[in-house]
This record gives sequence, C-alpha cells and structure tokens, in this order.
Amino acid sequence: MAVTAAMVKELREKTGAGMMDCQRALQEAGGNMDEAVKILRKRGLSAAAKKAGRATKDGLVAVAITAGGERAGMVELNCETDFVARTEQYQAFARSLAEQVAAEQIGDVEALKSAPYASDPAHTVAEAVAAQIATIGENIVLSRAVAMQAGAGEVLGSYTHMGGKIGVLVKLSAGADDEVVKDVAMHIAAAEPRFLAPESVPEAVLAEEREIARAQVPPGKPEQVVAKIVEGKVAKFFEQACLVEQPFVKNPDQKIKDMLAARGGARVLAFARFRLGEGVGA
Repeated sequence: MAVTAAMVKELREKTGAGMMDCQRALQEAGGNMDEAVKILRKRGLSAAAKKAGRATKDGLVAVAITAGGERAGMVELNCETDFVARTEQYQAFARSLAEQVAAEQIGDVEALKSAPYASDPAHTVAEAVAAQIATIGENIVLSRAVAMQAGAGEVLGSYTHMGGKIGVLVKLSAGADDEVVKDVAMHIAAAEPRFLAPESVPEAVLAEEREIARAQVPPGKPEQVVAKIVEGKVAKFFEQACLVEQPFVKNPDQKIKDMLAARGGARVLAFARFRLGEGVGA
C-alpha cells in the first residue's frame, strides 16, 4: 500500500513523532496505521515526542580517542537532571556516541543523528536517542559533535573536567609527549580560548575589537597615539582569546607558545572545547 502525505500527517498527529520517522514506520507497516503506531511506540519515538519540549539543562560532554590514537570525537548530550547524567546507562550511551564520532569522523550533529547507530545499526542515532528517552523517562538532546583526525606524526589528546561538564580535544604536531598534551588540554579547559592564534582570528572580530578599543580612547588624542593605544588593546585581546598567546595556567609568567618551545617545540594544530549547556539550542 502506498504511503501518502495525508497518512504521514495523521500518524504525526497521533504520535508527535518526526515526519521521516512516521514515513519509515508506515512503509515498514505496509500502510497499516495501527501497526505504524506500534512500531513508533516500540522505538520510543512517540514517548520521545511528548518529552521533546522539556528543558535539558544538564547532561554530559563525552570524549573518545580510537585505539590507534589517530582519530578523536566529542559530543554534548543533554538531559533534564544531574541525577540521570550520573547514571551508568546515560554515561555509557554518551561514550558510545563519542566513540562513533571518533571512529566514523562525523563532526556534524545532524549527520550523526541520521547515521546508523554503531551499537545497533538497524536504527539511526536519532532512534537510539529516542529509545533512551523512553527507557530513562527524561528528554535527551544530542546538541553537538566534533571530530578530529591526526596526520602522520601528529598527536591527539583529550580531557574532561567537572565530571563531564567540560570536554576538550586537542591536536599537536610531532614532538609533543603525553605530559605536554595533557597540560595543553587542561589549560584549554581552564582558560577558555576562543581562537588558536592571532592569525586565526576572523577579520570581522578584529575589526569589532578595534572599533571598541577606539571608542574607549579619550577624545582629543593625536591619531598616531590613538592607533598605538588601539593596537595595544588588540594585543591584550590576543592574550585573552588566543590559545598560544595566553599565560600558561600552571606558570602564568610563561605563554603557551613559550611553554611549548621550551618543552620540545611542538605546535598546537587544532582544538575544540565544549562546556555543558553552550550547545543547547545551537
């Protein structure tokens, strides 16, 4: 029996499940509406839809690096309460998603949701999330994902802080030992850099910082003095926002770039930092 748009609409109204989920259920049920409702209920999608509007202010940031150390992944998985976030079931599920991101290098969260769930390829990741909602009884939202891959000689590292409230992935060039990688990852967690280096700051951001700095200069100053003050404020911005220019948290007298130079000369090539809650609604 052909599945029509009207049938999909009716099933959505009955269950609150997504359009594509309803269409697949109807196709699987051969157009039988009652059977399609059963299929959705078994997958937890109907229950998931009813909880979809509930706030997810808690949860977990999970990280994973493949056994060979060449690929890494990180996800933010949100739920309603810290109680659920601390359960083994929830944490194991978050880890499995991070492991899948690492293994398959799926850094786009929407692509991840539509991909077959690695632990149960008969269902998508979105369906696996829905099944967890049905089992746990709280709304769960997969908010963000990021993947990172190391080239020849490059080193990946990860770090989680505050029981998964903050997660970090970092990639360094050859020459970085385990201690250096850990120190850089911990620094990123603590210091919240926005950019890797001054040259990686978008021109629009620099223009805005210069405009703000110029507005803070008292009127009547000569242009050459104004320009010098503005550039001084921009340099201060780089120290606050750019990883390599930041004072190293373990030794504030030393910038990150100087710490790296003194400990083998490795360079930070990329990093990602998730703080729980920042991805909600993004």
